[in-house]
Amino acid sequence: MPTKIRLQRKGKKRRPFYHLVVADGRVPRDGKFIEKLGTYDPMTSPATIKLDFDRSLYWIQVGAQPTDTARSILSHKGVMLKHHLLKGVKKGALTEEQAEDRFQEWIKEKETKRQKSVSEKELSDKEKQKKIIEEERKVNEARAEKIAKKKAEETLKEEKESKPAEDVKEDLPKTEKIDEKEAESEEKKKEDTKTEIKEKETPKAESKKEDKAEDKKEDKAESKKEDKAEAAKNNDNKEESPTDSNAKNKEDKK
Repeated sequence: MPTKIRLQRKGKKRRPFYHLVVADGRVPRDGKFIEKLGTYDPMTSPATIKLDFDRSLYWIQVGAQPTDTARSILSHKGVMLKHHLLKGVKKGALTEEQAEDRFQEWIKEKETKRQKSVSEKELSDKEKQKKIIEEERKVNEARAEKIAKKKAEETLKEEKESKPAEDVKEDLPKTEKIDEKEAESEEKKKEDTKTEIKEKETPKAESKKEDKAEDKKEDKAESKKEDKAEAAKNNDNKEESPTDSNAKNKEDKK
């Protein structure tokens, strides 16, 4: 069985890292190898490939058979293209200078494409980061607004519970609002007026009571006079009654 160019796995769990080696096809994957040609790290973006170009080209020319992944790595670095151009030189289809010019043009195109892809990826990453930051900012603003509304509602509830009278005054229109000092002064004035009215009314009430007492005394005196007059009349009637009886007796005798 011919020699093979293949990958030999290294690295940690879930962090693969490969060596590109030339080994006998009968040896296990991670067994002995003849020569190490380079390394391959797929965890970076883009993947990093380090390769000994001349030795890999030599082994391809000798007849080593690369595996599928090894072939893709070698073609990515231009080893397979160079091998194809050298075959054309041997057949006489191309000169060495023409083959070298074509190879250099291919390398330049490959490098420009790589740079474009890298720059586009960086821009896309930056745009993605900007979008993520904007979305987070919008979410934070919405949360802050909700929190502010909740705090305002809580403060209003607390104020209404602690000072209901003041809240009622605040709810009234501006024309109907009265300052606390003015209200207190008006209340004091009302109390003073009430006390003055009471003081004025007290002597009147006393005078009324005196007038009533005098009227009662006069009524009693008049009633006593009337009683006396009636008693006198009764006495007169009593005195006149015996004379009248005597006169009647005399007339009867006659």
